[in-house]
Amino acid sequence: MRDQPDAPVTTAPPAGGPGDAVPALPGHPPRHPPAPAAPSASLSAPPGPPSAPSAPRPLGEHRLWPRSFADRLTTPLPGLRAFARLAREGAFRPGAEGLSGIPDLPYEPAPLPEAPPGTLSVTWAGHASWVLRTGGLTVLTDPVWSRRILGTPARMTPVGVPWEELPPVDAVVISHNHYDHLDAPTLRRLPRDTALFVPAGLARWCRRRGFTSVTELDWWEYAELGGVRFEFVPAHHWSKRSLLDTCRTLWGGWVLTDTAAGRTVYFAGDTGYGHWFGEIGRRHPGIDLALLPIGAYAPRWWLRDVHADPEEAVRACLDLGARRMAPMHWATFVLSAEPVTEPLHRTRAAWTRAGLPREDLWDLPIGASRTL
Repeated sequence: MRDQPDAPVTTAPPAGGPGDAVPALPGHPPRHPPAPAAPSASLSAPPGPPSAPSAPRPLGEHRLWPRSFADRLTTPLPGLRAFARLAREGAFRPGAEGLSGIPDLPYEPAPLPEAPPGTLSVTWAGHASWVLRTGGLTVLTDPVWSRRILGTPARMTPVGVPWEELPPVDAVVISHNHYDHLDAPTLRRLPRDTALFVPAGLARWCRRRGFTSVTELDWWEYAELGGVRFEFVPAHHWSKRSLLDTCRTLWGGWVLTDTAAGRTVYFAGDTGYGHWFGEIGRRHPGIDLALLPIGAYAPRWWLRDVHADPEEAVRACLDLGARRMAPMHWATFVLSAEPVTEPLHRTRAAWTRAGLPREDLWDLPIGASRTL
C-alpha cells in the first residue's frame, strides 16, 4: 500500500541489500573463544551495503514506497510444509514444567532515576519496551503497556513502569508492525503530536490514528530531533499485521546517538542472528549499549531465522562491538516453547564463556534502570 500524500512527495531511494525475514508466528578480540558457525541463509547476502546518507531526512516527511519489501528478506518465509510440521508437533508453547518458573521471573519496579544531560538512562518496562532518556529526550521503544496482545496469553509479568509515572514522552521508535511491538491501545495513550519514528511504509497506519509528526525511514537513513540522531538499521525479520499485508512495511532496529555527549544505544527490535550486526558495528563503532532480544526461540527449526537465541545474542553483541548488552524480549509474553526462565540462564552462561566482564551484562529485572 502507498500513502496518499497531502504534502510534497519525495521518493525513497533504493536501499541496499536484503533485510531479513522469518516465520509467521506470533572481528572478535582474540581473548574471545571462536564463535559457532552462523545459521545458513537460503538467499544470498547483498554484494555490499549502500553508503550512509549525507543529510538527515526531514521530520514528518510524506513519502511513497514500493508495494512490498519482500526483496529485503534474507531467508524465505515458511511454506505449507513447515506449517504442517508445526501443527503436527504442537511445540509452540512450553509445557507445565516450562511455565512453572513464572513466579521466578525478575520483576523489581522502582522509580525512574534522574537523567541529567550527558547521561544515557535505560529502564526496562518489559518485552521490547524501554524508557530511554538520552540527549534530554524521553524515548519509548516498541511500547506495549497492554495486558494482552492478539494471539497470546496475558502478560506473565506486569509492566515495569506505570504509565502515569512516565515523564513526558518526546519520541517513540517502532521496529516493525507485529502486535507485540506495535500496540495500538498503548499508542492511543500518547498525545497525537508525539514524534513517531517508524519503518518505511508504516506512517500511513500512524497518521490514520491521528498522529501528526510521523517520520518513516529506510535502512541506513536517519533523522534528528533535539540533539538526538535516530537511524533506522536492518534486522533479520519480516512484517505482517493482517492476512493481506505480508512485508508491505519494513522492519529493523534503531541506533540513537546523543550528538553532544557522543552516547550511542542500539535497539535491535526483533531479529534473528546474521550478517547485519557486523555491518551495524562497522558503521557505528563504539556502541555504548546494545538492547538485544534473547527469547522466543523454540522450536529452533521454526524460529531461528526470526529470533536470536541467547548464544546468538551474545555473539551479536560481539559482532556489533558494543561495550555493554541489555537482554530483552523475554519474561513478558509466552510466544514460543522454551521454558520461561531459560533465556536468562543461557545468556549469562554464554556471556561467561565469551570471557566478557560481568558488569557489562545489564540483565535488568523488569522495572529496573541503569544509567551511564
